[in-house]
Amino acid sequence: MSWYQFKPYVPVAERKRKAAAAAKKLTAKSGRALAPVSLATKKIAATFWGKAWCDNLEAYSDYANRLPRGRSYVRNGSVIDLQISQGKVTALVQGSSLYKIAIGFKPLAPARWKEFKARSAGKVTNLLDLLQGRLSKEILTDLTARDTGLFPAPKEIDLGCSCPDWADMCKHVAAALYGVGARLDETPELFFTLRGVDMEELVTAAGDSAARPGAAGEIGGDALAGADLAEIFGVELEANPDVSPAAAPQTLTAARKPLRKKAASTRKLKLKAKDATKKVRPKSPRAS
Repeated sequence: MSWYQFKPYVPVAERKRKAAAAAKKLTAKSGRALAPVSLATKKIAATFWGKAWCDNLEAYSDYANRLPRGRSYVRNGSVIDLQISQGKVTALVQGSSLYKIAIGFKPLAPARWKEFKARSAGKVTNLLDLLQGRLSKEILTDLTARDTGLFPAPKEIDLGCSCPDWADMCKHVAAALYGVGARLDETPELFFTLRGVDMEELVTAAGDSAARPGAAGEIGGDALAGADLAEIFGVELEANPDVSPAAAPQTLTAARKPLRKKAASTRKLKLKAKDATKKVRPKSPRAS
């Protein structure tokens, strides 16, 4: 940020008018659709990802003095454009002038990501639950933990604004950062884009965990066929070396059909033998 004399304070109503005019002018000039941050209420974020993002910002004393003005700016519609890409946020914020914001984020350290995936294996079973924050309290706490979680610390963020404020965390940058929280309410997957990691790897880790031998809840097809079916139908089963454990669940239903027929046939034979025994039973000799 450069240093020069501060411009006079601009009232909220005037700033809103200028923001709308600037957005219209930029759209007409560049032909590029802007992505403003528009809040339906005074609440910046309502979902897990949005609130967790804002809570993470507010957890660091480095940002404490400038965040309140940033909240005011984003609530007043001063962020007329916000773009999130891998490792970068760019924004246009209307103050006394229109300011350009560029915020860089260091990618999540590979070792940290790997460790988090290992800890969360088996706890994130689908993307919908992940994006909606419908996870256990344990994994949500781990996800937002300092140093070991996924949210960035100040040392991982490079702040930049074209305004004259000498502080890195000016109110325009703060507004853009809060804007990210509001945007994550709408599109939570952008969090993983920003951090440079693939969210699907968390679900893959869950699948790998379930596939491990002895994983909780796992029932092998061969074991079920050899134990449960033999007990249910009263027949002995021969092991089939050509059927792999992976194919067993698909072949299990087909295997039941001939077994049921065999069991039914066995019962019929037993009944017939019993009836035949009754018919040929010798009569006792008459008493003389």
